[in-house]
Amino acid sequence: MSRIAIIAGRGALPEVLAARLASDGQTLLLAELEGFESLSHRRDDVLRFRLERLVPFLDHLQDQGVTRAVFAGGVHRPRLDPALIDPATMQLLPRIMAAMQQGDDGTLREVITLMGEWGIAVMGAQDICPDLVAGAGVLGAHHPKSGEKQDAMRGFDILRLTGAADVGQGCVVARGQCLALEALPGTDVMLAHLTQLRAAGVALPEGGVFCKASKPGQDRRIDLPALGPETVTRAHAAGLRGIAFEAGGVLLIDRADMIARADDLGLFLLAVEPA
Repeated sequence: MSRIAIIAGRGALPEVLAARLASDGQTLLLAELEGFESLSHRRDDVLRFRLERLVPFLDHLQDQGVTRAVFAGGVHRPRLDPALIDPATMQLLPRIMAAMQQGDDGTLREVITLMGEWGIAVMGAQDICPDLVAGAGVLGAHHPKSGEKQDAMRGFDILRLTGAADVGQGCVVARGQCLALEALPGTDVMLAHLTQLRAAGVALPEGGVFCKASKPGQDRRIDLPALGPETVTRAHAAGLRGIAFEAGGVLLIDRADMIARADDLGLFLLAVEPA
């Protein structure tokens, strides 16, 4: 019987996918990149691997009957230790390094290509759990006002530009002004910094909308942005009025809890069709 591998990063998504696949009777192999552990904090059946030994890892997946894989959770490009690179992986190093120089999207495309060369098809998290993505519309009890909708559209315009440059997947806009852009440290750091600026009395427009979208032309089988209940809490702490995100292009972790928290805190959740 063929197996599905979950290549896990940080966050709750790997556990969500593992539970869904197990409930569907799928045979799993769980793996995670060293330095980005999530599943192994709670389970003892997780294979850990390093990018420096990518070929032995892919060979192992093949030997274990893995024919499909899904990437889940947050990772950043790790720093390579040349002393740990095995001879087979060394042969791939020029391809890997060239891909890394093309940014995150180029790196991920090369990962998908390599998996295919080992006979492993890459699936998207939304293929396993279609309910992780939302159709267009308002989720929850609160609706954006006209100015907040305009801020959301302004945010998506900004994300089309930054996404094309392979920079982040989120921003904050208030009254037409961009207050924050998501970069490598991620959403939590961006929102925490905005919270600190407000607490310090920095003159910023009141309110604001946190906007989240996948990058233009992004392969949606890997690295889709994600939102969850804690994002709602952090957006509220930053003084924002709501969250606007791309319908079909953002994963919602613990959707019911996320909506309930937004309702309690008075934030709107708006899914917008991509332009």
